[in-house]
Order: sequence, then C-alpha cells, then structure tokens
Amino acid sequence: MPIDEDVTGEEIDKDVRQELLSLPKTLAEDVAKNLVMVARLIDEEPERAYAYSKIALRLASRVAAVREAGGFAAYATQKYSEALAEFRAARRMTGGVELWPVMADCERGLGRPEKALDMAGAPEVNKLDKAGQVEMRLVAAGARRDLDQLDAAIVTLQSPELASSSVQPWTARLRYAYADALLAAGRKDEAREWFAKAVEADRDGSTDASDRLAELDGVDFVDALTEHEVEDEADDEAEAVVDAPDEKAVKVDKVDKVEDVKDIDDFDDVDEVDDIDGVDDVDDVKHKD
Repeated sequence: MPIDEDVTGEEIDKDVRQELLSLPKTLAEDVAKNLVMVARLIDEEPERAYAYSKIALRLASRVAAVREAGGFAAYATQKYSEALAEFRAARRMTGGVELWPVMADCERGLGRPEKALDMAGAPEVNKLDKAGQVEMRLVAAGARRDLDQLDAAIVTLQSPELASSSVQPWTARLRYAYADALLAAGRKDEAREWFAKAVEADRDGSTDASDRLAELDGVDFVDALTEHEVEDEADDEAEAVVDAPDEKAVKVDKVDKVEDVKDIDDFDDVDEVDDIDGVDDVDDVKHKD
C-alpha cells in the first residue's frame, strides 16, 4: 500500500523507534512508515489503518510495538478476537500491564462481560497508573451495563476521579459515562447535570456530550445550507418566474394543476393560466377561499 509522501518514519514515538533498532535499517524504516500510517488513519479510516498494520505485522511480528499497533487497529475495526490475540502477544513480550483494560474491553466485545469483570478485579489493576485505573473502571461499568446491572454500573463509576474538580485527560469520558448510565436508569435531572460537566471538561470534542445535553434540553439543530444548496434554491426560484404580458414578472410557485391555484385574483392576466394542466378555460378556475 502507498505511504503518504510526507511520512518519513521519524514521526514515531522514541520508545517505538528504540524497539525497531533490532531490525535492519531499511526494514526498520519500512515498518516505521507503516506504523505512522496506522496512527494517522486509525480514528477516521480504521479499515485502512488495519491494512497498514497487517503489513507492519508481516514485516516485524516479533516487535512488541508492532503487535500492539496491530491490536489497536483490529480493535478499531471491531475484530476483537484478533485484537485480543495481538494484545496478549505484546504483553508477553513486554511483561507490562498497560494493555489490561483494553484486553478486558475485547472480552466485552466478544460477548463475555463476566470475563471483563474478572479482569477488573485482578491484581494487575493495582499495577496500572491512574489513567489505566480509570480506563479499567469505565470497562467494568460497561460490563455491568452489558449485564443489565445499571445501578451497579453507576456505583462502579463513582470515584474520587469522578468527584474531582480538576480536569484530566480521562475526565470528560468518565463524566460522560456516568451521565449516560444515569440517563439509562431514568435519572434525567442528574444525567443532565453530568452531561453539562462533561461538556466543561471536553476541550477537544472527544465526546458528543454537548449534543446529548442539547437533546435533553429539547434543542434542535438545523444544518446551515451549503453553498450548492443555496445555488440550487436560487435556480429553482428563477425557473418559477414567468413574464407577465404587461412586462411585469409574476412568480408562480410550481403550479401544475388547477388545485394548486387558490385565487384567480393572484394573476394579473388571464393568459397566465393558459398552460396550467387541467385548465381548459378561465372559468374552470374557482376562488378557493
């Protein structure tokens, strides 16, 4: 697959670059470029990102960062079994626990929420950093919801991180998940409060909290007309204008039959009704008011 012209491979994280030093230089550069393409496309074009990840895996399957990238690309395309296998392989290579929450979420994706909950209570969770622990809490709450345990999901999300007024990278998603769980439980007023808090924390628009808040407030958004739609509308109006005998322009809005004519007085000249389908004589047109 083609690599974007501006991609050099130097864009990758320094830790990943360090891992690639075990490869021949030319091979390392090719792998790096494919990993950059994965990172570039995974949010907007996950299927293409997945394709690049498969190339990287074919070139360097013994590199942990490549297995991890392959896992995230598979996860983004909802290939949860494949993603879980790649994450497990990466974890075996590094011995780290950073992937534990996303591995648990793969279990959810495979229809095994009980397994995800088991992982949420495993010793590995205590080794996670704060961001990882919050992520694990989100996964566990999701698993509770999978099992229709809404109250338990709400309790799972209640934590010092949720109550904190400081904004961290995970704050918006945590508040959003809590609001969504409250709404699912029928606690609309509380849900609105937490969606509003999520909006405050969502500085990069990572959630649709603002839309959810507006929906609760009964606000409807109307998309503005595009430039082409404005031009089309202008063309339609121009086509609806006919020249009157007295050289005045009279606007007739798509009159195709007699039922469309409300009042004969709308016309300045009887000749204006000659071409209306279904009208053989002026007398056929009745006042409809």
